[in-house]
Amino acid sequence: MSQSLKAGFSVSGSCNIIMNRRGEGSFRVCSSFGSLQFKESPKSRHFFGKTLDFSDQNSPKLGPVHAQGLVSFVKTQKWWEKSLHPNMVEINSAQELVDSLLNAGDRLVIVDFYSPGCGGCKSLHPKICQLAESNPSALFLKVNYEEHKAMCYALHVHVLPFFRFYRGSQGKACSFSCTNATIKKFRDALAKHGTERCSLGPAKGLDESELLALASIGQISTDLVPNTSGEERVHKEFVFAESSTAKSSNVSSKVERKMGNAMVTA
Repeated sequence: MSQSLKAGFSVSGSCNIIMNRRGEGSFRVCSSFGSLQFKESPKSRHFFGKTLDFSDQNSPKLGPVHAQGLVSFVKTQKWWEKSLHPNMVEINSAQELVDSLLNAGDRLVIVDFYSPGCGGCKSLHPKICQLAESNPSALFLKVNYEEHKAMCYALHVHVLPFFRFYRGSQGKACSFSCTNATIKKFRDALAKHGTERCSLGPAKGLDESELLALASIGQISTDLVPNTSGEERVHKEFVFAESSTAKSSNVSSKVERKMGNAMVTA
C-alpha cells in the first residue's frame, strides 16, 4: 500500500528517498538530493495522516530533514578482463596493433588472439596472466576476435587461442596455437625469444603481406605498406581484396569450428 505526502509537509529541491511505515507500505520521493520540511501551521501539523497538535506558544521549530540517496553500480568483470597486468594491453584497432609493434623497439611482443566464447581461451587466460606477471619486460597485446574479425582474417588467424611472437628487427619470430595441455609450447617460445638481445635496426612489426592485407580492407593507411609504388600497391590491394572477400566466410566458419583446438601454423 502506498501513501502520499499530506498537506503541511513539503519537499524542497530534489531527493531520492524511500520511507517505510511498518505494516502500512512505503512511499518514494524521487531524484538525487533535497530536503523534507514541515510547513508551519497555527494549530497543527500533519504527517502520515496523523495530526500533531501543538500550542502556538510551545510549537517546536521543526527544521528541515535532509536526506541523500546513493546508488552504486558495480561492473562485473568479464573473464578476459580479470587478473590483467600493466604489460597486458587490449588492442582496439589494426592501426593500434601496427603502432604498438613498431614502437616496441627490441622488446618481445606477444599478440594474443582470443574470443569471449572460446572455452580454450578462457581456461588458458589465468596462466597467460601469470606468465605476463613473471615476464614484465615482455608486452602482451590482446586482440578480441569477435570485435576485430576483419583484422584476424587479414592476419590469417584460423584457430583460437592463437599467439604470435614479434621481436625487434626480426619481426615475427613464431606463431602457434596452444591450450592448457600444451602450455609448454608457450613457455618454450617465451624462453627462446625473451632473452636479452640487441637488434640491428628498427622494429619490423607486421610482414609486408600482412600490412598489405590490412590496407586492402581499409584497416590501415596504404602509406604504411613499404617497398611498393603507388600503382603497384593499388593493384595488389585490389587482387588481395577480391581473394579476401571470397575466403572470409569460409575462414569465419573454420575459426568457429576450431576454437579451443591446438594447431600450429606457419
